[in-house]
Amino acid sequence: MTGTTQTLQEIRDFQGKYPRQLWSLFFTEMWERFCFYGMRGMLVVFMVSQMGLDDPTANLQYGAIQAFVYAFTFIGGVFADKILGFRKSLLWGALLMIAGGAVIAFSPTSLFYIGTCFFIIGTGFFKPNISTMVGALYHTGDSRRDAGFSLFYAGINLGALLGGVIMVYVGKYHSWAIAFGLVSVVMTISLLNFLLTQKSLGPIGLSPMHPDIPANRRRGYEIATYIGSLIAVPFILMLVTNTRYTDLFMYIIGPATLVYLGWEMRKFNMQENKRLMAALVFIFFSILFWAFFEQSGGSLSLFALNNLQHSVLGIPMDPNVVNNSSNSLFVIIFAPIIGLLWVWLSKRKLEPNSVVKFGLGFLLLGAAFYVFYSTIFFADADGVTSLDVFTFGYFVITFGELCLSPIGLSLMTKLSPQSVQGLMMGMWFLASAYGQYVAGLLGAGMSSADPNATNTEKLVSYTDGYAQLGLYALVAGVVLVAISPFVRRLMKGVH
Repeated sequence: MTGTTQTLQEIRDFQGKYPRQLWSLFFTEMWERFCFYGMRGMLVVFMVSQMGLDDPTANLQYGAIQAFVYAFTFIGGVFADKILGFRKSLLWGALLMIAGGAVIAFSPTSLFYIGTCFFIIGTGFFKPNISTMVGALYHTGDSRRDAGFSLFYAGINLGALLGGVIMVYVGKYHSWAIAFGLVSVVMTISLLNFLLTQKSLGPIGLSPMHPDIPANRRRGYEIATYIGSLIAVPFILMLVTNTRYTDLFMYIIGPATLVYLGWEMRKFNMQENKRLMAALVFIFFSILFWAFFEQSGGSLSLFALNNLQHSVLGIPMDPNVVNNSSNSLFVIIFAPIIGLLWVWLSKRKLEPNSVVKFGLGFLLLGAAFYVFYSTIFFADADGVTSLDVFTFGYFVITFGELCLSPIGLSLMTKLSPQSVQGLMMGMWFLASAYGQYVAGLLGAGMSSADPNATNTEKLVSYTDGYAQLGLYALVAGVVLVAISPFVRRLMKGVH
């Protein structure tokens, strides 16, 4: 049976551990994550070293940009669910990201925010929909779904590792214009990979509009979506460059999303709505997790720029490269091992449920921030401390991430009725938007307000903040473990 004629049933009846279509989505996502994490690692360093922003302002700008990237994944999920379908949404998102990289590369300092707006909208159309297509490859209740998402998550981190090393290194030591231009080059590779392999997806990701709607009206809705997303660029530019508007947007989008979900929930039965409530519990706690974890692109990036030695285990290494890539390297190495551990525990009926895994993620997150705090005990008189200890903090935080993030992607597809899977995947990433937003506020609060602060003063300011985050993460982990029986009852049948 060829990929052009496969039905959804035939795709889901695949033999073996992974459906062959997963590899197409794997490589499409891998190259997109190369761009995303490469950009994330460059943002704060670029804004401080090239645009002259102070540390608190750079943290706030970082939080705002990242918040909008993830907030628009919710909007992109809604338009995919209602108008474009997952495939056209992904294609449009890729084109916008290619344009954004090219705009910044043309003039990095003067066109930075305009190009970033294209990148924000493009990621919004791209990111939630490819994850939803991964979920669509499996029958409801297929035990191989988690393994598929774990492999997909490995693709995310392989791209993040490559982008985190290459783009940061090229930007800091060669050319910021070339570094941003890599976004366009690599996203073109991602787009071509999808275009050449999408036929194997059969009906997955095609238009969600009712077949009785005339073709010209369908086309009109699609064109209106494309034009509307371009018209949104100046609006997003205003929001990103003015943090007061960012605050207002974040105050509105979350409650509006919950109201919209409530409206959709009237269509479902009691058990389906209970599962959606369980999904909301995971979404709420993920906000807290990402608010702490995403210090990696903000305060930890500046900490690496100013306060860390340039060697790991005696090997010369740029601290920002380590900050932006070590987590991904550890995920690639240890994700299969953690997956095997869950399988081993499951066979002995000892595997913790998803809520407890989330709780373990927070406990490990808290431990990691105490490791970051401990770097103050290894500092020299100039406020420069051990990159080895800092890297060990990322080693610990990786296991916390592996307890939460790949499970979260899978849970959104398990707990959501088919008609709102794009919406719920978008809400999962919208939670990340709030996490990014709060991460920027926390990073700004931890950074020294004095632009002439010494490295030692910066070291004390940041490490004190990391100790507080460690405590809050431990408390959240204990709460999650305590409420796990209640959430499990809501999930009913979903492990």
